[in-house]
Amino acid sequence: MISASPGGLVFLLLAGLVAGAVNAVAGGGSLLVFPALLAVGLPPLQANVTNSVAQWPGYAGNVAGNREELRGQRRRILMTSAVAVVGSAVGCVLLLTLPGAVFDAVVPVLVLAASALMAVSPQIKRWIGTPEPGAPDRVAVLLPAVFLASVYGGYFGGALGVILVATLSLCAHDTLVRLNALKGLLSLVVASVTVVVFSLNAPVDWLAVALLAPTTLIGGFLGAKVARRLPENVLRWSVVVLGFAVGIYLLVE
Repeated sequence: MISASPGGLVFLLLAGLVAGAVNAVAGGGSLLVFPALLAVGLPPLQANVTNSVAQWPGYAGNVAGNREELRGQRRRILMTSAVAVVGSAVGCVLLLTLPGAVFDAVVPVLVLAASALMAVSPQIKRWIGTPEPGAPDRVAVLLPAVFLASVYGGYFGGALGVILVATLSLCAHDTLVRLNALKGLLSLVVASVTVVVFSLNAPVDWLAVALLAPTTLIGGFLGAKVARRLPENVLRWSVVVLGFAVGIYLLVE
C-alpha cells in the first residue's frame, strides 16, 4: 500500500501529469511513474504492475489528441495491433509466472537499457533518416519487431514508446509525426492487455491507480496537442538521468 501522506499523494499526482506529457512527446513517461511508486513505498513488482495499469488513460489521451495523424493507416494499424495483443499477453504471462527473483534481477537491467535507448534516440532518428511516405512497409521485419517490443511492454514497459517509435521508423515508411501517433496507439493496445491481465491476477495498488490515471490522461492529451512546442530534449534527458539513477539504485539495493 502506498504512503497516504499528503505529500506522497501530491507527488504521485504530479508524476502522473508529467509522465502523460512525456509519453506523448518523447516516450518514457513510465520511467517517471515507476520510481515515484517506489518512493511512496511499493515493492518493485507491485510498482511495475500498478504503473502498467495507471498508464492506460495517458495512452488513451494521446490517441485522442492524435486522431488526425492516424487516418489512412488502417491496414498498418490492424496488423501491428493484432501482433501487439499477442506479444503483450506473452509478456504479462512471463511476469506473473516467473519467480519474483527473476523480475528483481532483470528489472534494473531493463531500466538501464531503456534509459540508454532514450539517450541515443536522436542519433537513431538521424541514422534512419526521414521516412518516405507511400513506400511499402517492411512487414516481414515490422511485425516480429512489434511482437518482441510488445512482449517487453507486457513484462515491464519502461520506455516502450521509444522502442516502438524506433521500430516503426526503421520498418514503416511514413512521416515521423504519423508513426509517432501509431506508436501511441500501439502503446494503448499493450496497456489495454496489461490492464485486463493485471487487474485479475496481479497485486495492483488501486489507490495509486486512482491518483495516477486522471493525471496521465490529462498529461497525455495535452502532450499530444503541444508536442512540437515542448522542450523535448529537456524532457528526454530528465527521464534518462532519473532512469539511470533508479537502475543503479535497484542494482545496489
